Amino acid sequence: MARNDKVAIVTGGGTGIGKAAALALLREGWCVAIAGRRADLLDQAVAGSGAGKRALAVPTDVGDPASVRALFDRTIEAFGRLDLLFNNAGIGAPPVGLEDLPFEKWQAVVDTNLTGAFLCTQQAIRIMKSQQPMGGRIINNGSISAHAPRPNSAPYTATKHAITGLTKSTSLDGRKYDIACGQIDIGNALTDLAARMASGVPQANGSVAVEPLMDVAHVGEAIVHMASLPLETNVQFMTIMATKMPFVGRG
Repeated sequence: MARNDKVAIVTGGGTGIGKAAALALLREGWCVAIAGRRADLLDQAVAGSGAGKRALAVPTDVGDPASVRALFDRTIEAFGRLDLLFNNAGIGAPPVGLEDLPFEKWQAVVDTNLTGAFLCTQQAIRIMKSQQPMGGRIINNGSISAHAPRPNSAPYTATKHAITGLTKSTSLDGRKYDIACGQIDIGNALTDLAARMASGVPQANGSVAVEPLMDVAHVGEAIVHMASLPLETNVQFMTIMATKMPFVGRG
């Protein structure tokens, strides 16, 4: 790898939005460490990318500090620096009433969605402020749920609202190190996780309705746009969504 190549880490990169973002960055010539829990899916993503040694699969549990440190160490060992972190790893909980949700399910969502993003952000800042040239970019996956909940989604919604706070704090605290931080809020991208919307999902009024979906490749392209800006320019918040999904207005 030439040391002037741009280097990214994408968490939750074995499937869905993370995979789309990783592949889009690789197509643009980036070196990408693709992190996720399942080594087989990561290996498939790397093999399918056609990017050769610019793609690196790193099995990672973002809720485990030691695993996160190993991810960043492996990336630096392979590529020499870090220009972009896409905090994308996330899980949901069973769609049950808040009062019936087991503590363990709540904790699992918080550990992955919020603590995982925090741990990765810590490691990214430590590297970005110390490397030459100094600086880099962090993009957090906030989701439409950072603005409005779906029924029976308290753990996911709470963590995504918290991601907005983490984004703002990172944006502020990273300024002196030339670290830009922004957030992308994604609505109804067609992934395995969201495919159920095509057959109907619960609405706020108690009904069940089919919701429009968009091609997840457009999310990858949006990440590339945000990542390709010079560090003196930042997309602080971007919402990308299926145009006709029930979000703007009252459903």
